[in-house]
Amino acid sequence: MPFAFELTGKDPQTRARLGKISTAHGTVDTPAFMPVGTQGTVKSLRPEDLLQCGAQMILGNTYHLYLRPGHETIRQLGGLHAFMNWPGPILTDSGGFQVYSLAALRKIGPEGVMFRSHIDGSKHFLSPRKAVEIQEALGSDIMMCLDECTPYPATFRQTQDSLALTLQWAKACRGAKTSTHQALFGIVQGGTYPDLRRQAAEEMVPLGFDGYALGGVSVGEPKVMMYAITDEITPLLPEEKPRYLMGVGMPEDIVYGVSRGIDLFDCVVPTRSARHGLLFTNSEKIVIK
Repeated sequence: MPFAFELTGKDPQTRARLGKISTAHGTVDTPAFMPVGTQGTVKSLRPEDLLQCGAQMILGNTYHLYLRPGHETIRQLGGLHAFMNWPGPILTDSGGFQVYSLAALRKIGPEGVMFRSHIDGSKHFLSPRKAVEIQEALGSDIMMCLDECTPYPATFRQTQDSLALTLQWAKACRGAKTSTHQALFGIVQGGTYPDLRRQAAEEMVPLGFDGYALGGVSVGEPKVMMYAITDEITPLLPEEKPRYLMGVGMPEDIVYGVSRGIDLFDCVVPTRSARHGLLFTNSEKIVIK
């Protein structure tokens, strides 16, 4: 089944909406939260546990799976779905967040990122084309463009230069895609600068991606800034395409994002909190461990 998105309902009082994403591995009713299985597994949970929790789609990470066990190994084992024993849809991050989080181990240039493995120190080069090739080998249902996640704080000039690179890489990723059954999402960056965020959306949308993400949020900026970005930029993204707020998973942030018209979320918060005995309630957080 080719990738498709159908908008099935709208809330008349907010921008909240209902939709259905169709993929080769099943459908996802949106809005939806994706548990994070960075290295091919959602920590502490079996696939059947995830299904019982109501998870519809999970997330894997290109950078980590490329380093270990390797995308060609996963391809030979039948793809990421077989490797994880997960029957439903999978979205793979491009490795762009690791460009941000492993800043001490990498060097960025116009053609891509040279980085040292956090495992053994070996050198690797990740280009936009390589990021797409790896994700096609993994066989995920939704692939993400390689981008540079701008840190917070960053100057206007730093953010402007970073955005130019993200837009350049998005075009390269679009041209590198060969798979007909996998979707490719573009990522709107621009830091905390509204003008740059608007520029990113205006230049990214005409490239014709299957969906669009807001990246570079929840990286240390005040929540009021993240909310302002979500509120202002989401309406600039095509209504007929899925919208994804990357790396956001606190309950109140998901509720706000849904009210602004966001369809997809992911974060390590639920599984990390559970492993450390932290419960979320309607009134407070409770530590039971």
